Amino acid sequence: MTFKPAHLLVVLLVTAFPAMAAETPLATVNGKAIPASKVEPFLKQALAQGQKDTPQLRAMIKDQLVGTEVLLQAAEKAGFGKSEDVKLQIEMARQQIMIRSLMRAHIEKNPVTDADIKVAYDKWKAQNGDNEYHPYHILVEKEDEAKAIISKLKSGAKFEELAKQSKDTGSAGKGGDLEWVSQANVPPAFGAALATLKKGQFTETPVKTEVGFHIIKLDDVRPLKLPTLDEIKQQIGESLVQEKVQAYQQSLIKSATI
Repeated sequence: MTFKPAHLLVVLLVTAFPAMAAETPLATVNGKAIPASKVEPFLKQALAQGQKDTPQLRAMIKDQLVGTEVLLQAAEKAGFGKSEDVKLQIEMARQQIMIRSLMRAHIEKNPVTDADIKVAYDKWKAQNGDNEYHPYHILVEKEDEAKAIISKLKSGAKFEELAKQSKDTGSAGKGGDLEWVSQANVPPAFGAALATLKKGQFTETPVKTEVGFHIIKLDDVRPLKLPTLDEIKQQIGESLVQEKVQAYQQSLIKSATI
């Protein structure tokens, strides 16, 4: 077969530079081609969500891309591409995408391991303790007020009646009832006091926390049932990822010249 020089040049260019060959468009909207390669990111995402690669799925993605292009062209024609507000939103979106990419790369280099999750679980379990408590309390602002209430309790006053004067309005109307709590759910001093009480006893010295002075009465105690590691493994992992991201951000801020 004989090629004319011009035809031969075209063949040589396409052969030597295949990337320069025109890509068959997925569709053309008002003269603008949508590259077929645009399907791949959407297809990959759909497959990751458990969908199957079918002609119907690809057709749906094509329709979405065409619909998006139609709307985008309409927005450009209406002048929104020149809007300062739109430009600002695009810039903010760009920044967020860049930051997410940075953080994702950091986590990929510094992943949360199963060992990390186990350590965090054991620490959380130790903080909760072995028991769950059902306390009542009366919260006041001053230590002298708390001591006066303790004296009344020792004299036979009813805890539920005195609880009406509690600063904790959420429990005051319920006789001071805090329902069931673990030591991790209350301030350290409060939890430590709970552990020293027996059923029916109340603290004979005021318990100080950041919110004031407490008189605590223990109604009941029972063994604490916590979720297993497998049950909350994902939750702990996500929490640790957030901690790593925050720590990385703080390290960057600390090293920056501000």
